[in-house]
Amino acid sequence: MADLQVDANKILRTVADLPCPKGLPLLGNLFQMAPAKIHLVLEQWARQFGSPFRVQLGTTPLTVWTQAELFQTVMRERPHLYRRFTPIESVMAELGGNGLFSAEGSAWEPQRRLVMRALSFSNIRAFYPTLSTITERFLARLQESAREHRTLEMTEELKRYTVDVTSTLAFGEDPHTLEQEQGVIQEQLALIPPALMRRITALFPYWHYVALPQDRSLARAMVAVHSYIQKMIGRARERMRQSPDAPPRNLLEAMLAAHDEPDSTVTDEQISANVLTLLVAGEDTTANAIAWGIMYIAADSHLQDRLFEQSRTAFGESKICPDYDALKHLDLCEAVCSEALRLRPVAPIFMFEPLTDVCLGGVAIPAGTQMFFLTRPSMLDPRHFGHPETFDPDRWKHPRDPSEGAHDQKAYLTFGAGPRVCPGRYLAAVEMRLVVSMLMRHFRIELAVDPAAIEEVSAFTMVPNQMPVRLKRRD
Repeated sequence: MADLQVDANKILRTVADLPCPKGLPLLGNLFQMAPAKIHLVLEQWARQFGSPFRVQLGTTPLTVWTQAELFQTVMRERPHLYRRFTPIESVMAELGGNGLFSAEGSAWEPQRRLVMRALSFSNIRAFYPTLSTITERFLARLQESAREHRTLEMTEELKRYTVDVTSTLAFGEDPHTLEQEQGVIQEQLALIPPALMRRITALFPYWHYVALPQDRSLARAMVAVHSYIQKMIGRARERMRQSPDAPPRNLLEAMLAAHDEPDSTVTDEQISANVLTLLVAGEDTTANAIAWGIMYIAADSHLQDRLFEQSRTAFGESKICPDYDALKHLDLCEAVCSEALRLRPVAPIFMFEPLTDVCLGGVAIPAGTQMFFLTRPSMLDPRHFGHPETFDPDRWKHPRDPSEGAHDQKAYLTFGAGPRVCPGRYLAAVEMRLVVSMLMRHFRIELAVDPAAIEEVSAFTMVPNQMPVRLKRRD
């Protein structure tokens, strides 16, 4: 069925009118939607039924959409007309992480201002020397692995790098996970995204009544994570006491300063929640984006040669990109990751619900109805991107040749849109250029498995189940 294109204010159907996969009596489609594969199941149904369609979770209807223009509409009208899926906020609150990502209403805007300021273009530029130092440490770790001919699980290596970057930029503390083999905070953080996926898609909060082994592991991890966060906050307060006249030097100090202002609405819980949110988001999304890019790089020796030449020219005699201004010469490095994210989006599903009765795409949606927007279908639509099934990083070059086909940036939904567009997108772009160029300047890369063995897993973000890589040092 083709996508329904109608006047947004003209009601043609209700939720009950939407096509729905055949399910079981009373249970509906519940057992057809395993959390780890939910995005693949929904995408398959979207190809079968068109958009929108309906899924039944017991007696609760869930609507599923793929149209990029409707996604943009919903994102523009947040947070006043739509909100994020309610279970996300409640589950994050239980974990002590109801920060910027999941906060709604009046709690959202003051947090947004602080985080956007911390992750602004100017702050990231000023942070570049520190980012460069962390990247050199990453290079040293990879060189040692190459000398020893070890196979690396690249996603885990990248998460060590991104958690060091995020923690240093946002909180003024470098956990040095790149120099450690065990006992790093990243091990505990890694349990949080899959737990989120399990819990927000559960029919009821079973963990309130029965703690499964994975729930007990999560509980232990959260104790360790919150202990780590509280110690970090304590050290930041001590630094501020020692330099009472100094302006805030990072996001954590800015939040603490805002907390201490007269009539402040920033609470201790919000500070802790945003530290947790940034640790998880900064560690997980960028690492997986680069990992998917590496999968495509490893399969294309010609692309590796192009990336090597671009990196060698930009670096000169340096081991890594020598300064922030030189990053502009590494556009192919970012294009590889942008193209990988088009084909393998780390955010394959955005989950919303309307705050009041609305009409969207000709469908009457009652307040509180669950709405899942799939991001990949629009990015594989030939109306939006020419030859959409082909991995082609050159489609991101500027200026573009119109003869190469469509290239609709509004259909590229990786970082969201509207007022709640991803605040970390500038940092992610810098990390992509810096890491890919460093890898290509110093190594040839090959996968240690057949690419067909690398599966997509929905663990809140969409992650590869494995990314084993062998590095061969270049002369």
